[in-house]
Amino acid sequence: MSSQQLNRTLGLRLVIVFVIANIIGSGIYKKVTPMAAELHSSGWVLVAWVLGGIISLFGALTYAEVAGLLADTGGDYAYYKKIYNKFFAFQFGWSTFTVIESAAIASLAYVFAQSLNSVVHLPQMLPSLASIGIKDVIEPFKDLNIKFVAIALIILLSWINSRGLKTGAWLSTFILLIVFIGIFIIIGFGLTSPESNINRAFIMETTNNQSVTISSMFTAMLAAFFAYQGWAAVGFMGGEAKNANQNIPRGITIGIFIVIALYLIVNISYLSLLPVERLEAIHASGNGVAAIEAVKTFWGRNGELFIGLLIVITTFSCNHATIVGTSRIYYAMAKEGLFFKSAARLNKYSAPANSLLIQCIWSCLLVFSGSFDQLSDMMIFVVFVFYGATALGVFILRKKMPDAPRPVKVWGYPVVPAIIILFSAGLFINTIITQPREALFGMALMLTGIPMWYWLNRKKKGN
Repeated sequence: MSSQQLNRTLGLRLVIVFVIANIIGSGIYKKVTPMAAELHSSGWVLVAWVLGGIISLFGALTYAEVAGLLADTGGDYAYYKKIYNKFFAFQFGWSTFTVIESAAIASLAYVFAQSLNSVVHLPQMLPSLASIGIKDVIEPFKDLNIKFVAIALIILLSWINSRGLKTGAWLSTFILLIVFIGIFIIIGFGLTSPESNINRAFIMETTNNQSVTISSMFTAMLAAFFAYQGWAAVGFMGGEAKNANQNIPRGITIGIFIVIALYLIVNISYLSLLPVERLEAIHASGNGVAAIEAVKTFWGRNGELFIGLLIVITTFSCNHATIVGTSRIYYAMAKEGLFFKSAARLNKYSAPANSLLIQCIWSCLLVFSGSFDQLSDMMIFVVFVFYGATALGVFILRKKMPDAPRPVKVWGYPVVPAIIILFSAGLFINTIITQPREALFGMALMLTGIPMWYWLNRKKKGN
């Protein structure tokens, strides 16, 4: 017989592990190239990483106050019900399902498969079908070998997490340790290599005297934010954390500080090994990975194999953490009749197995919908709508619940949450202007939540 309650098994250490594991994925290896292609200067790329880290930290500090006050299973979904109303909370939950986290799962699995292919060279599958679709928009049968491996990973991790949260948490801890060792090897050998020129990492001049604009900085930071994305996912497991009101905000804050420092150091290593012109060329090729090219400068083919395996392990870890966390949102929604009814049931391991299955199916379908950069940019465009809403929620809750105990209060109030609101609005507008395809797809999937809300409510009333 299945249990009807989630078990509180996560202490502060495992909360921090989940935060870091959710963040460190493919972005640490790939996203420096689109940033270089946008800014044309290694020094400005580092500025974009720092600014992205500061905004992410401000977002985390803002989120920590809300999470500390309202911690519960479902994360933002549970918070938005209390800050706004059930309709807005549902729009977040549905957007998470259709775009935000499902696209993150799909894109991480995509990079996992690309990196595995660089190591073992996966055989081509049905190349005659590759031209079906709309070129550079949607090509579902292109690179089928990569896509089928990505789908296999999503299915495997969904099954593992259906065996219970504690199993998943210890797997994350083990894998994250391997990832940290690998990243520090890259940093150590990269910065001490004869090929390294640390001064090159801080050059502010742009190639061909191209100017750096506010718009280009926003676009470059869109890439950086994908690398920082994921810290809020631990809030989805508020019902499974010990002393959730303190451990979740503390875990988020500690975790993101660690990641900011790590990202800055590893990107200095890449930029000291590869001139910005080389990074631009890697981005233009469409299939290159900055980390692989950087390590090849001092280890050759052995370096390519090493970094390929490390990316495989890292994306496995990050995807694992993402899958386990986000399935809890749909479980919380289904318990209220605002998602597919079967998602509200737990299995004998006290895991929301049906929620995991539904998430698995949709994420697999998204693998066919686009490339890694298309999926990741679409996801960041949508997620910042809700980051802004959470920051606004701090102001609303200070008025609604002025005397409620707050284990964490956002530093720099009211300036810090106000910055997040303004930045979210700026990023939203800039993406519509500079990347209309990703913005259109993201908005279209997000807005399907409106008819779904009315359909589910009508179904609820019919029962």
